[in-house]
Formats: sequence, structure tokens, C-alpha cells
Amino acid sequence: MITLRRVCTIAGEGSDVQRRLMTFAAAAAVAVSSAGIVAQQAATTPISKPAMAGGIPRLADGHPDLQGTYDLGTLTPIERPANTPLVLTDEQAAALEKRAAQQNEKGYAPIAADRAAPPVGGDGSPGPYGNVGGYNNFWLDPGSQYTIVDGRKRASLVIDPPEGRVPPMRADARERNASRRVLFTSDQRANEDDPGFEGPDAYNDPEQRPLGERCLVGFSSTSGPPILPTYFYNNLHQIVQTSNQIVILTEMVHDARIIRMNDTHLPSTIRKWLGDSIGRWDGDTLVVDTTNFTDKTRFRGASENLHVVERFTRTGPRTLLYRFTIEDPTTWDRPWTGEYTWPTTSERVFEYACHEGNYAMTNILKGARLKEKTEALQKSKRQ
Repeated sequence: MITLRRVCTIAGEGSDVQRRLMTFAAAAAVAVSSAGIVAQQAATTPISKPAMAGGIPRLADGHPDLQGTYDLGTLTPIERPANTPLVLTDEQAAALEKRAAQQNEKGYAPIAADRAAPPVGGDGSPGPYGNVGGYNNFWLDPGSQYTIVDGRKRASLVIDPPEGRVPPMRADARERNASRRVLFTSDQRANEDDPGFEGPDAYNDPEQRPLGERCLVGFSSTSGPPILPTYFYNNLHQIVQTSNQIVILTEMVHDARIIRMNDTHLPSTIRKWLGDSIGRWDGDTLVVDTTNFTDKTRFRGASENLHVVERFTRTGPRTLLYRFTIEDPTTWDRPWTGEYTWPTTSERVFEYACHEGNYAMTNILKGARLKEKTEALQKSKRQ
């Protein structure tokens, strides 16, 4: 995926180690840009009051102050294996986190300079690059701990159904997805054996390529809704809040969701990649209702009838509980729900400079044309 997508600037991608390697010039540029944003924001953002009951900061209008930068990196998967309890014991979590740390450490080891070249076309492993090379562990930041909810570490994000699995897709939904050309979405990793990824027309038009590959929408549903961990890198999300709008900026790619408070949904004829989000307060919880999705961002194969309800609740001065419920009766027989904790971070969101340098897309299409020309030449020689 990475080698197909683009070559991005250091500022946009990488682990915490990479962030510390940012040059002074880049940091200065971000600081100047941030100063302008803060100044512009100050005129519309309600001034915070001192923390109230429970140590939760609030704005002048009395609602919880959700603003800040959150690191969504976590080892907790969306679903958990069968017959696995939702809550991990301290010993189980420690063992799993230690194993993940050891695997990461192994990935940091130097690569042998005298290693053999990969086979032509890759070794058949999942992913479009087939293990022919990509980012090494230095650039990755998948998370190092399991998410903590109510003081206990969780084995999955999904909490309903209770077994921690996404409900099976309806038979007619499977047929629907199989019968149409697959347009890759923000929550899918591209694999060469996926329907529609290959084929006679797969590389004829850049608009037929996945949105993530085109640097238009972050993959793995990182921009949501629902907002999910990438399990890869660029885990930061920043919330900016006013009395009538809330913006969630996603580090990966550049997505910014604008949530209109106490408004009504747009007409059903107006469709958006990230849907149409309307917010309201339910006590101290921000409830966001999103509809009006397009068929270009089909979350896990959902239809345009997808309906997502998100709940953002401050659980402390440095934590936020994020819960989401997915509903699409034309895809699943029942709604399903997940949740995980967003901890704040002092790390800064850097530019994900992707599309500007996405010459890989040109090379992908050129490669397809060269392949067609070569195959045509070989065919003519055989005849």
C-alpha cells in the first residue's frame, strides 16, 4: 500500500522517534502557521472555565471542553477471537504488550545488506507490494498498549454483540457487494486479490484507484465515522470546539470533519465521503449523528443507508471515551457498537504532505501502459 500510494514528506508520517527528528525550520513553520490558527480561533472559541466536578474542564457555556490532541494508537483490535472475554487480566495484557514490543524491537534490527532480491512480482504475501519492500519499523507507530476503559484493559473495541464480533453481513448485502465493481474505501487495505483491484480496467483511470492510494481520505476509517485506529501510524486527532461547530482534524492525509451543532441533516441528495454530521449535547456527552454517505466510502461494505451515532464523553482531564454505534439494516441484521478511550498527548500534528508528491500514481498508470504494450508485442510475435 505504501509503495503504491506515494512518497510523502517526513513531516507527515512516522513514529514518535521520527517526530523528534523534525528540523528546526519545519518546527518554526508549523509554529507560525499554528499561531495564525490560534489567533483566528480565539475569536470564536468560548473561554475555558476552571475544571468543575470530576476534574473535567468546561467552556463558558457550561459544556465539557473536549478540545485537545488525542493519540488513538492502541493494540486493541476491532474484534476479538471467539470465546475471548472483553476484559483482559493484568497478566494477559502485560504478556500481549510485551510480545508486541518484542516484535517491534525485532523489526528495528538492521536489514542484511547481502540479502537476496525478492522474487519478481513479490512473494505472494498480502498487500500490493508482496513483500518487495516498504517502510521499515522506524516509520511505524501502531500503538503499544491495550485501551483502558473503566480501569480495565479491553480485548476488542466491539462491545455489542457481547461476543465482540461484527454481526455477519446479510446474504443480499454480500451479493450486492460482489455484483458491483469494488471502489476501495477509507476502511480497507488494498490487496491484489481483492475484486476490482485487478482486472482489465483497474489501472485505466486514476479515479478507479483507492481513495487512500490517491491521498484523498485516510485509510482504515481513521477519519471516520466511525473513527478507528489505523494500527499503522499517524494516530493523532485534534478537536477544536465552538458553541455551534466542532471540528475533528485527522493527522493522516488531512481530513477535517465539521460537526454542525443543533442543526438538521442536509437533503438526502447531498452525499459526502465522511457523511453529514450533526451534533447535540446529552448532558455531558456530545452525541454526533451522521448520515448521507456515498458509495465511495462504504464502511465495511455498508450501503448508502449507513447511519453512525458517536458519543464523546470526558472521563477525566486527559481522557475521552469514544463510543460508536453502526446501523444499516440493508447490510447487517442488527446494529453493533464499539468503544475505546482517547488519551490526550502533547505531541503535535504535522502536515501529511501526500498528494502533492504523489508521483507514484503517475508511475502506476505508466507501468500499466508499459505492461499492456509489452504483452501486445509478445502476442504479436507468437502469431
